[in-house]
Amino acid sequence: MSAEPSAPVSGGRTPTVIRILVLATFVVILNETIMINAIPRLMADLEVTERAAQWVSTAFMLTMAAVIPTTGWFLQRVTTRRAYAVAMGVFMAGTALSAVAPSFAVLLVGRIIQAGGTAVMMPLLMTTLMTVVPEQDRGRVMGNVTLAISVAPAMGPVVSGLVLQVGSWRWLFVLVLPIAGIITWSGLRQLENVGEPQAGAIDWASVVLAAFGFGGLVFGLSKFETGNVTGPVLIAAGGAALIIAFVFRQLRLQRTGTPLLDLRVLLAGTYTKALILMSVAFMAMLGSMILLPLYLQNLRGLSALETGLLVMPGGLVMGLLGPSVGRLFDRFGGRPLVIPGSIGIALSLAGFTQISMTMPYWQLLILHVVMMVSMAATFTPVFTLGLGALPQHLYAHGSSMLGTLQQVAAAFGTALVVTVMSARSTALVADGVDAVGAHLDGMRLAFLVCAAMALVVIVTAVLLPNRAAAPEPVDESEATAPQLVKG
Repeated sequence: MSAEPSAPVSGGRTPTVIRILVLATFVVILNETIMINAIPRLMADLEVTERAAQWVSTAFMLTMAAVIPTTGWFLQRVTTRRAYAVAMGVFMAGTALSAVAPSFAVLLVGRIIQAGGTAVMMPLLMTTLMTVVPEQDRGRVMGNVTLAISVAPAMGPVVSGLVLQVGSWRWLFVLVLPIAGIITWSGLRQLENVGEPQAGAIDWASVVLAAFGFGGLVFGLSKFETGNVTGPVLIAAGGAALIIAFVFRQLRLQRTGTPLLDLRVLLAGTYTKALILMSVAFMAMLGSMILLPLYLQNLRGLSALETGLLVMPGGLVMGLLGPSVGRLFDRFGGRPLVIPGSIGIALSLAGFTQISMTMPYWQLLILHVVMMVSMAATFTPVFTLGLGALPQHLYAHGSSMLGTLQQVAAAFGTALVVTVMSARSTALVADGVDAVGAHLDGMRLAFLVCAAMALVVIVTAVLLPNRAAAPEPVDESEATAPQLVKG
């Protein structure tokens, strides 16, 4: 998709291309969390340890982190239809391989292939939306996108829990495959290309640096939960060093060639603020999403399915509110939504610091719903403000960077809360506190850290404008990175 896109569609209806991409994105994102409940089954059926079985989720996340940085370049080089066909074709190939996997190694390869297709879908959806939807309708349409990206992860554990009650873990892939096939076939019949592809060679050194840099950083952060600190720190530091090398190479390529990920998106002040807010909010949200199931299952004794059912209303409410939040954003702008939303996130996380062994489940449900509603009020406007501050030809790169940092933020938030919780509970046990009390106190402190991160979200929300200023076109002939309008 190019710098000279098709004219935006007008009117109050969501364009067909966006409807198709939202549906496809929902299906592929659902698979990111669908294997969480299947770990015990995999351990028994494929004769692997729990740590090895966790790789079906870890490998998915690592692949997403490694592939997403390349999607900005990819989406500018192929047509919309081809990007869609490649993404869904790769996803279905991985799904089919996973369904018939004779061994754990083959299942892992299938999950990696699945993730490769998933990594393309979200940037493709975001880039196409910003290209074909006029500014006055973007909030409403972005609300529909929120429905896909928030409901799908929340539904993953619930769907898998229900399927595993009656069948094998293989059915998690067998059931998804025909649905993905129908959506792909329908999409290729109706999907129209948006704009024309641009020519340009890929810089393979940048691909390698991005894959090992972002993949290494996410992998290192994900290993903190094992309890050993030295190894994960070294791996994460190595990944960070490669990311720094990647950044310097992109800055050089912006002057002499075609960057894999155009860092000029960071010159738009509103986009950068939105990026910071989204990253910190994802850290807090994913940290709390790790802590809550641990509390409910390990301390309160709920099953994985019961836990999924308890947190499902929050995810559903968040998704269903997306379109309404989008319409409010189109009418009133971002600040009346983002500032109260960020405050709601902080207050709900502060409420979770009061968890106990007797806290009523209805209170937990209300706190979780408040947090998800607040996230809905925050995410849709911030997505729209941030990408709206960029010139059209940087939409793909802006979407790619946003997706990449979400993966890093998710891994960092998880690593942070697990480390804080473990360190606190270990210290208390050493001081003679009983194991349950120590674990509970460790969780309270970890939730407090999440609430502290939410304060950063509030500050950033206050700094965001009500609406994005129209971006100035970037002069590609300049030798150095040009300046965009500051948000």
